[in-house]
Amino acid sequence: MIAIVGGTGPEGTGLALRWARAGEAIVIGSRDAQRARDVAAELARKAGAGARLTGAANPDAVASADIVVVTVPFSGHAPMLKSLRSSFNPGAVLIDTTVPLAATVGGQPTRTIGVWQGSAAQEAAELAPAGVSVAAAFQNISAELLNGDGPVDCDVIVCADDERARQVASDLAGKIPGARAINGGKLENARIVEQLTALLISINTKYKIHRAGLRITGLPIPGPSH
Repeated sequence: MIAIVGGTGPEGTGLALRWARAGEAIVIGSRDAQRARDVAAELARKAGAGARLTGAANPDAVASADIVVVTVPFSGHAPMLKSLRSSFNPGAVLIDTTVPLAATVGGQPTRTIGVWQGSAAQEAAELAPAGVSVAAAFQNISAELLNGDGPVDCDVIVCADDERARQVASDLAGKIPGARAINGGKLENARIVEQLTALLISINTKYKIHRAGLRITGLPIPGPSH
């Protein structure tokens, strides 16, 4: 079971849709349990026959899963994680997609704000209960692409200090058609990956699109499958 905290937003619904189509069991988490159930039902219709999607309040969603994906705006990141500490299962993997965009606190979406831990992902690692491993991933994928039907033309840079967390995030990236997991090194490197999202937003604005992504070239690993 994969719990997506803040799963009713564009990024959460897009990831849920792609993973449900790949056969994964998903629980959409929200502060409003009924909204979570409504969004899960809508996504199940979109994902097609056999999709396993349910909805629940965030604490119940986290308690039901061994993989927790955080897709909340940075302004709610720390309060949400603090409120969910007691809900995590021992040994769970937390995958953080959060980007500290200035827009979440009234600034410009093309800028990030400083996080004293270094990055949103490092903040998550500090706030997560002992025994929960953290990976940073999926910050740079267009929510518009995720919520569509075609392949996602973007690599997923995965940063983690724990190899199991890295593998879990990488495996989930590989379930999205067109995506490819790239080992981005230690969790501290997430600060660089998070800042790239602000750059992509700027590029999107300049070219009047919503689908700019990243590809890493020259690697001795297979390219993405479409």
